[in-house]
Amino acid sequence: MSSPAAGDKEADYKLKDTKPNLGERWPHGGIRGGGGWITSERATSTYDLVEQMFYLYVRVVKAKDLPPDPVTGSCDPYVEVKLGNYKGRTQHFEKKTNPEWNNQVFAFSKDKIQSTVLEVFVRDKEMVPRDQYVGKVVFDLNEVPTRVPPDSPLAPQWYKLEDRKGDTKVKGEIMLAVWMGTQADEAFPDAWHSDAASVHGEGIYNIRSKVYVSPKLWYLRVNVIEAQDVEPQDKSQPPQAFAKIQVGKQILKTKLCSTKTTNPVWNEDLIFVVAEPFEEQLVLTVENKVSSAKDEVVGRLITQLNGFERRLDHRVVHSRWFNLEKFGFGTLEGDKRHELKFSSRVHLRVCLEGAYHVMDESTMYISDVRPTARQLWKQPIGIFEVGILSAQGLQPMKKNDGKGSTDAYCVAKYGQKWVRTRTVTDSFNPKWNEQYTWEVYDPCTVITIGVFDNCHLGGNDKNDSRIGKVRIRLSTLEMDRIYTHSYPLLVLQPSGLKKMGELQLAVRFTCLSLAHIIYLYGHPLLPKMHYLHPFTVNQLDSLRFQAMSIVATRLARAEPSLRKEVVEYMLDVDSHMWSMRRSKANFFRIVALFSGIISMNRWLGEVCQWKNPITSVLVHILYFILICFPELILPTTFLYMFLIGIWNFRFRPRHPPHMDIKLSWAEAVHADELDEEFDTFPTSKTQDVARMRYDRLRSVAGRIQTVVGDIATQGERFKALLSWRDPRATSLYVVFCLLVAIALYITPFKIVALVAGVYWLRHPKFRSKMPSVPSNFFRRLPSRADSLL
Repeated sequence: MSSPAAGDKEADYKLKDTKPNLGERWPHGGIRGGGGWITSERATSTYDLVEQMFYLYVRVVKAKDLPPDPVTGSCDPYVEVKLGNYKGRTQHFEKKTNPEWNNQVFAFSKDKIQSTVLEVFVRDKEMVPRDQYVGKVVFDLNEVPTRVPPDSPLAPQWYKLEDRKGDTKVKGEIMLAVWMGTQADEAFPDAWHSDAASVHGEGIYNIRSKVYVSPKLWYLRVNVIEAQDVEPQDKSQPPQAFAKIQVGKQILKTKLCSTKTTNPVWNEDLIFVVAEPFEEQLVLTVENKVSSAKDEVVGRLITQLNGFERRLDHRVVHSRWFNLEKFGFGTLEGDKRHELKFSSRVHLRVCLEGAYHVMDESTMYISDVRPTARQLWKQPIGIFEVGILSAQGLQPMKKNDGKGSTDAYCVAKYGQKWVRTRTVTDSFNPKWNEQYTWEVYDPCTVITIGVFDNCHLGGNDKNDSRIGKVRIRLSTLEMDRIYTHSYPLLVLQPSGLKKMGELQLAVRFTCLSLAHIIYLYGHPLLPKMHYLHPFTVNQLDSLRFQAMSIVATRLARAEPSLRKEVVEYMLDVDSHMWSMRRSKANFFRIVALFSGIISMNRWLGEVCQWKNPITSVLVHILYFILICFPELILPTTFLYMFLIGIWNFRFRPRHPPHMDIKLSWAEAVHADELDEEFDTFPTSKTQDVARMRYDRLRSVAGRIQTVVGDIATQGERFKALLSWRDPRATSLYVVFCLLVAIALYITPFKIVALVAGVYWLRHPKFRSKMPSVPSNFFRRLPSRADSLL
């Protein structure tokens, strides 16, 4: 029996209902929030999942006719915006009396305003003793207008500069726009925020909220068919050739040609992942295996990727011959003619395949099932909205001036769209209140939301620290319902499981076409080419890793960059690594699936022992009926499942699934197993033999772990048929069971058996390579894999 303290700790790891003060929808199409009425229809549909936060915005455009310094004869102007104790400043210009600041915006949170006046100073930057006062403009906050999108931006105006006493005798004017708005304002993401006033220099760019788009990924399929006239340096021995292809950092080789010949044949497919715009080149070399330790290059081909055909379906791609640049020729004109006339050639079939879905993440938590080629996309079936409200009780992640601090921001990833909230500096209870929207093309997908500590505000080059993440499978959400929950942020560290705080979210899945969603449940999860030309398991693992590397590299180029450690954590880059803890979790998932069979066996034992005479008599009567009328067995089974599904409706889950520490074995894991899980791969052990054996064991065990997890997933999907975890799937299955039961009751059993047998033994001509409707429906069912930590 667990202690009360253990029970409180377990409850602390569970999902909690919250009641945030969200914007409300009203009949007139407005939102009623803390700042009054907002009559914007766009704001209603965009910002009703977050609490309305009001900001005072100041846009600094430019100045003119500023007076020069009487001593230096020049002016190095900048603008300082002051509101109470908060000060923000623009960059300064050297020797410029008509500066332009390119619409720099300052945002002051209304909740922290401690003054009734806004002061805008124009100063002349001096070396010593302090900057010279040029002039100022003062605004009464009670006179500041309120502006809400989609109203057009407030037009800036010219204001005459005043001296310290308020007289307008100072020469010069400044163009400003001042208004009161919300976080829905388009100026919000790029504005300087008063709650980050301590951040200066390059750190300012790292605190802004941004939207990123993953690069468009393609599979590059290179079918190396054969080569002709391969001449080694030692012409007395025919070459034993192989082909090596490099695309960026990806290198693949064909097998050695089985015979030594100058016309080797391979006919092998080599698959790469590439991203648009194509920056890499395809470099192919034909090499001769001279010895076990020596390979010589006998020909090379360098070509751009843009010239290859883009395949959108399963049609055949035409092959081409390419001339190889030879090695070993001199620079004499005669040698060049000889090279051109007797050039070696290689026969290739190369194409960029966009009819596949490029796996940029683990298939368990897939967030996009569309093919790469936009021409093959279907219409969206829904809209998914996430309101990232706040976090509570975050742990200190670093030390500033001797005290703990956390500069938290969130990253959400769904499909090709990544979003990053602004960084709230030095706060353990940050409030973001930012809302984002995604188009949904398949409900059986997962959104991932991670929380990180920003380590790049003071010019440091440290990695951003992980605080925790949340995964939500869209198919587990009821349509058009707002879910408001507080998710515990759990991180497994070498010291054990640790709760880093709680993240408060508001999510909503809006359906655009219920008929389309029902149709998708019988449709293949992935594009057609995945089933007509499937990849091997080894190919998928390699391609997924390469795709992750490309996505991380491209997103790191943005400003502010989405760093590699963030992308890898969001995409679960280490989910396929060996872990004793994960293996235990998957094993007990399988054991849990057989608990129902064990319970049924125990119940039958009690029937046989007549512990409940009434039950035993009823079971005997039912048994006699089924034996006398065997045609009732199937309809009775389906009717029983129908009744179970209806009964389980009362106990259906009320909130989305989240990390389960018991299922993950995260709390009971042994210290030695944790040390093994966090060990590097390859291992950091010093002995070479131990390293080889240990890495081999971990690699094999990782595959076994994945297989065991897949078996558990299939069983849990079968259990989900009647559990209402996916309400639409269970509804469809319950209705199907009722219809089948009725049909089997009125159809003779012999006819049913005849039709089933003929269908099972049908000719291959009548079989399709595509998965069947029941198979597609089953693969879309949720499993408990979403709850694994």
